[in-house]
Amino acid sequence: MAVPAKAVLEPEKGAPIPCLFNPAELKLSKTNRWTPSEAKGVNTPALRFQEGQSGSLSMTLTLDTTDTGKPVTAHTNRLLGLMRVDANLPGSDQQSNRARPPWLRFRWGSFHSFKAVLEQLQLTFTYFSSSGTPLRAKAEVKLTQFEDEEAWGPQNPTSGTPTPHRIHRLLPGETLDRVAATYYGDATRWRLIAEANAVVDPLGLQPGDALVVPEPQGVRRG
Repeated sequence: MAVPAKAVLEPEKGAPIPCLFNPAELKLSKTNRWTPSEAKGVNTPALRFQEGQSGSLSMTLTLDTTDTGKPVTAHTNRLLGLMRVDANLPGSDQQSNRARPPWLRFRWGSFHSFKAVLEQLQLTFTYFSSSGTPLRAKAEVKLTQFEDEEAWGPQNPTSGTPTPHRIHRLLPGETLDRVAATYYGDATRWRLIAEANAVVDPLGLQPGDALVVPEPQGVRRG
C-alpha cells in the first residue's frame, strides 16, 4: 500500500520542516528581461536579451493541530524562523554587520525547488480552542530563487510530480463511503481514500480526522 509523499521545507541549517498537509497547488514563475532595439519605421522592433530574473514558487500551506490540541504556533514559529537573520551562516561578517536569513528548498517526493529564500510569509490563524489557543493557520508562502541553478526538479506529471489531491476533515457521522460519494460521485470508491491514508479500520475514524482525497485518473466527480 503506497503512502502519499509528504512535502517538506529543507532549510540551509537544521532539521527539515514538514508541511502538515501537502499544498493543493504550486505556482511557479520565471521572468526574463528583454529590451527593444531602436528601429524607426518598423512595426515591431527586435528584442535584445538583458538578463534573467529570479524564479519564484508560491503556495498555501494548511497547518492544523486540532487532533492534538497543542498550539499550532509550534509550526508557524518555525516558518517565521526562516525569515530571521542568522549571523552564523556562511558569508556573514559581524564587523561589517553583514548577515542574512537561511536559504531553503521545497521538496515533495521527486519534485524539488531551486535553492530559495523565504521572501514573503503571511499567516492567518483561523481556528482557536475555547481557551484561545490557536489550533489552525493558513500560511501563504513565496519562495524566491537564491542563486542560479540549472535543475528545478521534475515539473512534468510523467516525471514524478505528485498526484493532486484535496484534504477533507471528517464531520460527525461521516464515513469513507459518504466522502467518496461527495468527491467521486461513487460511494464504492472509498477504498481509494482508505489506501491514500493507510486506514486499516474505517470504523475507527473520528470526527475531525484529516483525510487526503486523491484525484486518480478516470474519476469523475458528481
